[in-house]
Amino acid sequence: MLGITALLVVTAVVALVVQGRHDSMNVAEARSLSVAETFAHAPGVAAALDSKDPTTVLQPRAEDVRRSTGVEYVVVAGANGIRYTHPDIALIGERVPGPYKEALEGEPFTRTVKASRGLVVNGVAPVQRPDGTAAGLVAVGIRVETVNRLAYPSIPLALGAAVAALALTAGGAALVSRRLGRQTRGLGPAEMTRMYEHHDAVLHAVREGVLIIGADGRLVLANDEARRLLELPADAEGRAVTALGLHPRTAELLASGRVATDEVRPAGNRLLAVNLRPTGERGGPPGTVATLRDTTELQALTGRAETVRERLMLLYRAGARIGTTLDVTTTARELAEVAAPGFADCVTVDLADSVLRGEEPEPPSGEAMAMRRTALHGVSPDHPLYPPGSVIGFVPTRPEGLGTSSGHTWLVPDLTASRQWRLPDPAQAARILEYGFHSLISVPLRARGIILGMANFWRAQNETSFDAEDLSFAEELVARAAVSVDNARRYTREHEMAVTLQRSLLPSGLPAQNALDVAYRYLPAQAGVSGDWFDVIPLSGARVALVVGDVVGHGLHAAATMGRLRTTVHNFSTLDLPPDELLSHLDELVARMDQNETAGAAITGATCLYAIYDAVSGRCSVARAGHPGPALVRPDGTVEFPEIPAGLPLGIGGMPFEATELDVPEGSRLVLYTDGLVERRDRDIDDGLRQLRDALAGRDRTPEETCDDVLEALLPSRPGDDVALLVARTRTLDPACRVEWQVNPDPAAVAGVRKEAIRWLTDRGLDEEGFVTELILSELVTNAIRYGSEPISVRLLYDRALICEVSDCSSTSPHLRYAATTDEGGRGLFLVAQFAERWGTRYTERGKVIWSEQSLGGRPPA
Repeated sequence: MLGITALLVVTAVVALVVQGRHDSMNVAEARSLSVAETFAHAPGVAAALDSKDPTTVLQPRAEDVRRSTGVEYVVVAGANGIRYTHPDIALIGERVPGPYKEALEGEPFTRTVKASRGLVVNGVAPVQRPDGTAAGLVAVGIRVETVNRLAYPSIPLALGAAVAALALTAGGAALVSRRLGRQTRGLGPAEMTRMYEHHDAVLHAVREGVLIIGADGRLVLANDEARRLLELPADAEGRAVTALGLHPRTAELLASGRVATDEVRPAGNRLLAVNLRPTGERGGPPGTVATLRDTTELQALTGRAETVRERLMLLYRAGARIGTTLDVTTTARELAEVAAPGFADCVTVDLADSVLRGEEPEPPSGEAMAMRRTALHGVSPDHPLYPPGSVIGFVPTRPEGLGTSSGHTWLVPDLTASRQWRLPDPAQAARILEYGFHSLISVPLRARGIILGMANFWRAQNETSFDAEDLSFAEELVARAAVSVDNARRYTREHEMAVTLQRSLLPSGLPAQNALDVAYRYLPAQAGVSGDWFDVIPLSGARVALVVGDVVGHGLHAAATMGRLRTTVHNFSTLDLPPDELLSHLDELVARMDQNETAGAAITGATCLYAIYDAVSGRCSVARAGHPGPALVRPDGTVEFPEIPAGLPLGIGGMPFEATELDVPEGSRLVLYTDGLVERRDRDIDDGLRQLRDALAGRDRTPEETCDDVLEALLPSRPGDDVALLVARTRTLDPACRVEWQVNPDPAAVAGVRKEAIRWLTDRGLDEEGFVTELILSELVTNAIRYGSEPISVRLLYDRALICEVSDCSSTSPHLRYAATTDEGGRGLFLVAQFAERWGTRYTERGKVIWSEQSLGGRPPA
């Protein structure tokens, strides 16, 4: 052993000397190259090389550097290789030996070259001008003999260390021998061999796995039981524990080196109880001893714990997924999707029809309670179960009905052995069994003491039958889902009530008129009713008012407010007010309504657009209060959005409204809409208007086709806001169906007006209307001559009714009254009111118009 140690020491000394010389050479190369690069980069060197006498400037500097750094020489040469400096002055002016162009190209290098005074480590660096070109080079040399002298001082030290190591080795060997003697208690080799064989037999005979792991995490020893439990390879000793293919948790514990007591870790299909203890606490080598005990019998308990964990996770997912929408059908489908296939292979959910309608479910009145299959999930297309939409009757006396009538669940672990389950419908039961279903749990959906339906859980692929624990879980899952179903049912009821109220407040049909061909669409929001509305109101003089409005917000309050505003607009329209004046009156009314409302019930924020189309002039007057402007589609298919002053929403007040007159050619389409059509959370209103323009442009379409195309292009499947859309194609009254005369302010002119009117009516086959028309014109023209001011005109319009209009420039309106028996006048308007279907007064910019309408017995002209 001492000889081996001496050989190792000598080898180490030689290696140290060689390594020292090698390191010295590396230092010399670095030093020579460093001095060369420093001198080459020094200020003024490049300029000196380019001067007339570089030697005069550079020789003193090179010698100073050589003496201060202890190098052998510092030689500066030009780009042509001619020396300008050298310790030997006689060599100045001669060419540098060896290759130097490499340095001139910008690549410093070091080489060991043979010089006149022996081997030299030569470092060469280029001298570069400011423009990057090489002006010359600098070569610095250090003698190899000088380098070797740097390593000589370390040799005595290495020899001394070697002698010390030999001495220590000898002393250590003596101490080890004495210690071994004490530990073996003086036993000889034979006795030690027998002791090792005994320990080895005990180690491999115990029924616990034993592992000895070194401090570096490598396996030192494994007995036979450990190899069996861990399925270790034959060459496991010496390999890292983490590289033996063990379960990550088990390998992590064995490699941790910490103290562990009966920690359960997986190993293949086994569960092992692992104990770890350090081996170095009592003088042993550092490491860990591990004992392994097979605890596979705990696997069943672990499986139950895993099942409980999975059930808890399933309940958590159910809480997150069930009830995401307030839709009864969607909630039932979510229950089925959560439970299959995690808990059951197939889930069906059946709900009472009254629940689907949002009504309170009623108890069964006869032998059966009607249920409708609402959700089905987890089966292939060829399944034998009733499909969604089927009506299923549950008889209270049958097992299915037990849950429905009393609220108790029903568990059938084995369908093949249950005669009671097959009795109601043997043929259907046979098909279900043939498909493979073998176990069933039926749980009623019960909320607030009311049975809403049934949830059925089926197993087919899963061979494990339902048990009592599964029944308890199914009840908990269904109880949570039942609350969501009931919430959706109640919301459905409230939503239907609000929609019914809203639809009752909207127009049930379009009024008869010839000025416009109108189509409309109204789509309530999925989230709840809103306050959008529209109206088509016939006015006097072959005119029609188009109205579109929107009340901000959702719910019953918005719908009721919409009804109030719509009624108010109808009342104001009977006054024949211009659009801007009507909106002003409506704005004042809304402001007063807000003042009288309690906190939180104000309706400020309603918007409205009011337009009046005149079929005689073909013009449309439009005003709006914070509402989107209309779109105008001309007969050639071009689309424009006329500039209509926006105005403030209703109820804010403070600013007047402005009306805009539009020339609308016959056959044009006026498109009025609410903001829900063009504005959404995921779409800017400018994008919506651009899409609306694209949907309206192009081919000529009827109003009905226009409505369909616009909704298809702009609306999603589930709109988030109400949408009201009104499309009106314009018509103009045939010139042959209208006539107008100017009347002189002379009572004698009345007879002439009557004659002209009778002649015009006769030409159009309206002889039967002659007497009444004469009477009405006589009274209206006489009143205009007597009480009005010039000019006075008469106009007859033949539309759906015969319209008589007398206009003058007075703003004084006549009033209907009952004349006393002694009065000589005051009966004219009374007679007009008796013979005409309607009559009234409308004001113009120049005065007023008194008009009347007479119903016609025949069909009106187209």
